Parts: sequence; structure tokens; C-alpha cells
Amino acid sequence: MGGTAAGMTSLPDEKLASLARWLDAHSFAGDGDLPALTPLSGGTQNQLFRIDRGGESSVLRMGGPGADEARMKGLRREHLLLAALKGADVPHAELIAGEDGDDVLGGPFYVMQVVDGWSPTQGWPAPYDTDLAARGQLAFGLIEGAAKLAAVDWEARGLRGFGRPDNFHDRQVDRWTSFLAGYRFREIPGLDEASRWLASHRPRHWTPGIMHGDYQFANVMFDRSVPAGLAAVIDWEMTTIGDPLLDLGWALIAWSPEGDDMPHMRFLDLAGMPPREQLLEHYERVSGRSTEDIDYYVILARWKLAIVLEKAYARYVAGGDVDPDVAKWGPLILELMRKAAELSRTASARKVSDS
Repeated sequence: MGGTAAGMTSLPDEKLASLARWLDAHSFAGDGDLPALTPLSGGTQNQLFRIDRGGESSVLRMGGPGADEARMKGLRREHLLLAALKGADVPHAELIAGEDGDDVLGGPFYVMQVVDGWSPTQGWPAPYDTDLAARGQLAFGLIEGAAKLAAVDWEARGLRGFGRPDNFHDRQVDRWTSFLAGYRFREIPGLDEASRWLASHRPRHWTPGIMHGDYQFANVMFDRSVPAGLAAVIDWEMTTIGDPLLDLGWALIAWSPEGDDMPHMRFLDLAGMPPREQLLEHYERVSGRSTEDIDYYVILARWKLAIVLEKAYARYVAGGDVDPDVAKWGPLILELMRKAAELSRTASARKVSDS
């Protein structure tokens, strides 16, 4: 699950010993042995380690050095969500056990199964680097993961109170524009236009469900077969109960052909991907949900992502202690908002022509 992450270290000796005792108490293989930990990549907000002990492997997810209470709360939510998904028909690294307190490692953590697969974050591996037909099939796996998540009966799995689905769409514009007001430092063309459109085009009919919150190729893994199937949805930091169709919109933020002029958003070459219409049909078939309002969800995804990323970019411009790579987000944010406004105009024109 993920690759080796350079520059990360194992746990201090005392925490390693504490983890060994916890593994013993939860009947992991290798009773009494210290685990061997290998740092992994596969997430920007928390740490991942491969655990090897007693001839068996698993993956530890925990907060990074100096993680604040918000990060700790997020880990507890991930733990709760994965516990609820155990056995569900959603590709994911199944939870083995977890801890919400501070006694073992100084903060919450959980241990999950190893996923034998690959992530598109490093580019398309062979044969998908050259075989465009095979690459295109991966899109159906991506969309199917979102559809299967949307189909989960979240209430039956004990997730009442996990989010606030009531009036979800009614809250979006006011909530996120208020959030932006706290750090806004520049004009963002298209913001007002897209905000007005979203406020006046909320879906009339929708059904709450589990929402990943950052659903895209970067947050899934594929198995090693050819053609590859979806092995796991990963990185559940933004998960909540909301409208799962926003995950679909998020996955299609820069989809062809309408998104072909979004070079900053595309970290992958999307040549060979199937038309959006085919993916919408597949999503509807698996999830049982209508995609008639998909333009709204793509607009909302672009608009919301621009606002969220602007917070870190504002800190960077102000000289704050942030990753230097955030400098690249400046034009990306403007691109997202421009395309949100453009699609709002196109969607309005389409509705007029259809009426």
C-alpha cells in the first residue's frame, strides 16, 4: 500500500515497545516480538508505516509529528468510518484494529490490511502508459468505487451522527464563502458568478450517503492484474455523510472534453478515457442514483476545491510555514474557479435549450 517514503523514520524505541504490547493484546502474529516498521507514502496529512511481524504484514496509520487536535479528530473519524465499512462492498483496506486514545502512541491510530496494488499518483505504469484502451477501462473502476460507496446503507452501519446531511446543499455557498472571507487576499475571477449559480440551482431531490470528500485518481489504488480492477479507495480524511454525488463531480473535475483546458488540475494524462456519458451510465447502474444534475456537482467540486486550496496558498503568500509546492496552487485555484463559472454558463444555456 503506497511506496517507500524517503525522509521518514520509524517510531522511537519506547513507542515501538508500546505498539508491540498493543499488537500482542490484539492477537497479531509474532507475540512478544518488536515489529519492523517501514515508512510508506500514500497520504499528505498523516504517517503510514508497513508493519512486519511474525511473518505477517499490515499497515499503521497515525498522525505526523506535531499533529494538532483537528488532525487527531480526523484520525478518529477515519477509524470510525473504516469500522463501519468492514465487510462492505467497497474496495478499501479493511480495518484490523485501532485506538482512539493517547496511551499507546500518544494519539489515535489504526491498523489495516495491506493492499497489493499501485497508485496513479506516479503516472501510468505499463501497459497503461501506452495502451489507451486499457487505460480507459481504469476510469470505470474509479467511478465504480464512488458508486459502491454511495450505495452503502450508512445508517444501518452505525453512522448516524457522523455528518450533518440535513440541508447539505442549502449550507454550501454560505459556509464556504464565509470560510474564504477569513483569509481572502485577492480577487478570484468567477467566484461571484459561480456562487450565485450554485445558490440558485441546488438539486431538488437527493439522498444522503457516505461521501469520501476528495475522490479522484490520486486517492485510489488499482490491483496488479491486466486489465486492473479497483483495489482500494484510500485517504479518508475528508469523509462525512453528505451527498455522494459530489464525489462523482470531484472525479470528473477536469474530464474531457470540457476540462481539456485545465492543465494545472491534470496531474495525469487523461488521453484514452471514455466519454463522461458512459461513466455516468455506469455510476447510475451501480449506485441506483440519478446523475441528471451532474453539472451542478462538477461546478460545486471546482468551486469548493478552489476555496479550500486558497487557504494554504494565502498562508504561502503571507510567508507562512507551508510546503513550497503550494506555490503551484496559485494558478490552479484561478483555473478551477474560471472553469466553475464557465460550466455554470454552459449548464444554464443547456437548460434553456432543453426547455
